[in-house]
Amino acid sequence: MRRVTLYRADGCHLCESAERVVADVRAEVPFDLETVDITGDPELERRFRERIPVVAVDGEEAFTYFVHPDGLRRRLAG
Repeated sequence: MRRVTLYRADGCHLCESAERVVADVRAEVPFDLETVDITGDPELERRFRERIPVVAVDGEEAFTYFVHPDGLRRRLAG
């Protein structure tokens, strides 16, 4: 099964939007989902703070700022 990781932070409206898109796609295409809150983790803050939300598929960054539903479906099918 494919694995999707969503890097996010509280109070991020783009993160909330990304979560909705990921949930909608997950209702159609099953995958394992890990949601990671970067808040307070110095390494994750350094890597992702300026680019959240970041969505990775099987460990490879696939989306930054916005998650496109069709693009996520294609990534999961590939």
